[in-house]
Amino acid sequence: MYTQNFVTPCPDWATALLNGFSQVLLQRSPLCGLCCLLAILLTAPQLVGGALLGALAGLLTAQRRGYDRADRQAGLYSYNGVLIGILFSAVLPWSVILPPLIIAASGLSSILVHQWRKRGACLLPAYTAPFVLLGWAALLAAQPSAAGTAVSAEPLQALARGLGQVFLLEQPLAGLLIAIGLFLSNRSAALWALFGSGLGACVALLMGDVHSAGMGLLGFNAALAALAFCGQSERPWLPLLAIILAIALQPLFNLLPVAALTAPFVAACWLLHLSSRLPRGLAGGKPRRLHS
Repeated sequence: MYTQNFVTPCPDWATALLNGFSQVLLQRSPLCGLCCLLAILLTAPQLVGGALLGALAGLLTAQRRGYDRADRQAGLYSYNGVLIGILFSAVLPWSVILPPLIIAASGLSSILVHQWRKRGACLLPAYTAPFVLLGWAALLAAQPSAAGTAVSAEPLQALARGLGQVFLLEQPLAGLLIAIGLFLSNRSAALWALFGSGLGACVALLMGDVHSAGMGLLGFNAALAALAFCGQSERPWLPLLAIILAIALQPLFNLLPVAALTAPFVAACWLLHLSSRLPRGLAGGKPRRLHS
């Protein structure tokens, strides 16, 4: 009869932070976010502080500037900060200016997301574009990283790493925990993400790039692209097209002097959004109105 006294609801700030982690995967699920946080904590504990700091900085910036509370709680102003905190902690040497740098960049990403949603959401979603732009700046400032460790393209490990690389995590355990989080949030989304990761690994193998296949480097953008469109029940072919586009665009972004990060995912999704807004008159029908 006293069971309810032991059930404590998750505080609003904790829900918002966990949703920020899950929104990296385009989900709104505190349980999924918790699995993602555990993936970082258990496989790369040196990055968890930066991830939490980035998420908190994005959330507090949105709160201080009076952005919509529902959007803050959904994690929409935190997920870029999560990725920024992880990347900055991974590529920049530790110094007393690293935490303020993460706070500043994550706060700026929150402002960019708000302005994007305010002015351009009717055209193209922001996705992880703020993270990509700020991440490229950090990579240009960082010292060149050492070459990656050689790995074999063991199928299950490659599949898991394709999910883990979304959070810049290389351990298969990270991908497994992220997959569990996705299944807890949306089973269909989890299957599409795994399919995207697997197809990316297969393409890398066909290209003879065993390292990229084994490390999931061609799978994580494909997984994200699938997640972006897997809810389109009226057009079930869109996730597959998004996966193919993300994989096809990867070599173009590999020509840049910095890592592509999630740019192929963003570009693939933008191309699909733009194509869906082409006037139907080009195909003999009436022009289509843009969604606001």
